[in-house]
Amino acid sequence: MKLSRALRINPGEVVALVGAGGKTTAMFLLANELATSMRVLTTTSTRIFAAQTKHSPVHVTFDPQQQAIADLLPQLDRATAAHGQALLTGPLEPDGDKVSGISPDTIDILAGSGRFDVIINEADGSRTLPLKAPAAHEPVIPLCTTLVIPTAGLDVVGQPLGDDTVHRAELISRLTGTALGQPVTPDTVARLLCHPEGGLKKVPAQARVVPLLNKVDEQLGRDGLKVARHIAYKLLRCDLMDSVVIGSMHRAEAPVAEVHSRVAAVILAAGGSARFGSPKQLAYWRGKTFIEQAVDTALASSARPVVVVLGAEVERCRATLADRPVEIVVNETWMEGQSTSMQAGLAALPANVGGAVFFLVDMPGVVPYLIDRLLQRHRETLAPLVWPEFEGRRGNPILFDRSLFSELRQVRGDTGGKPVLLRYQDRAERVIVSDKSILQDVDRPEGLAATEFNVQGSTFKV
Repeated sequence: MKLSRALRINPGEVVALVGAGGKTTAMFLLANELATSMRVLTTTSTRIFAAQTKHSPVHVTFDPQQQAIADLLPQLDRATAAHGQALLTGPLEPDGDKVSGISPDTIDILAGSGRFDVIINEADGSRTLPLKAPAAHEPVIPLCTTLVIPTAGLDVVGQPLGDDTVHRAELISRLTGTALGQPVTPDTVARLLCHPEGGLKKVPAQARVVPLLNKVDEQLGRDGLKVARHIAYKLLRCDLMDSVVIGSMHRAEAPVAEVHSRVAAVILAAGGSARFGSPKQLAYWRGKTFIEQAVDTALASSARPVVVVLGAEVERCRATLADRPVEIVVNETWMEGQSTSMQAGLAALPANVGGAVFFLVDMPGVVPYLIDRLLQRHRETLAPLVWPEFEGRRGNPILFDRSLFSELRQVRGDTGGKPVLLRYQDRAERVIVSDKSILQDVDRPEGLAATEFNVQGSTFKV
């Protein structure tokens, strides 16, 4: 996956890279991806090595003691018109090794000028080490920043915590509880990145936070992805984290392996069951009601949070689910069609979810493993839709990426997300399955009695 896709970059973004372990590489990689269709400004509010300026096709220097911003803008306009991007720094420092940075106020002015679609700012220095804790004056994040990317190089995992392996080892020790000289663990990295004096330091209130776990395939070998997933799981327990990007920035063509985010399960259980003749939610299948089966399946998967939308038979359904850790939403307008339940479920989701899997309560053959396969395919692709497929036929449940939520909210009538699904089906990802439970819903009692479900490799007839 491209880095720009993994970060969900939109026009108007001001990005700040902080931390250590590949910020500069990530900045220029992101700029190169975006410059094919956007006007991109790369810059630094700290310092970068002079040799690194060669990664940009155009390097413009700005000295506020000798120039006005109004004189700078035409240079940047010409550069972005010719190359799609430009690097802006301060002048070369006296030692000739580094170039100085641009003030946060200047970056705020440039962002407000409307000349750039995206500004990418390296807002932290790290002495080329894979992990760091910020000093009192760090990081230097402009107020206009919309996306902060705390970065860590996973080649630090297993290394002894010391000043030759990380930047500010004593401070990292204090923030994470890892003793000096002890190996840096995945939990060390997670605790540092989500600490208010670590990866979350000075993040503007409006900014998304997306940690980047870099160098996933270096030194750790096959265990790199496993380690990164563990860190991502820990990071997503912090509500301030939007998502977590895992990859290796040296792979310019496909630097991102996975994007981890919260994906909710939304169980639509509000209908009146007219064709079934009795409340379908409370019909029994293998010793459980349909609604218990759906909820237990969702809870046994990795999807979180689990939201249950009720309408008909609210109190009986609520009592049935009393001991299960789910959020119950009551759709008072359920009689107006399934779209109202879908929208009630969407309205209950927190802003930081990356997608939602929509369950139909009358498909008890769906198993947790299938849900996790849908989530994994979404992590690998960020596709707008992920659905299961049996012998070329689309089934349920279906995962909708959050980029489609605004369109789902516009659907009306007795339908779910199908109008949006049809609009984006050419961009959907499929998970191929070998059993037909994804196709089998139950509309009538006789359908329940005659239906076969394949559950975790064994076929059951009810």
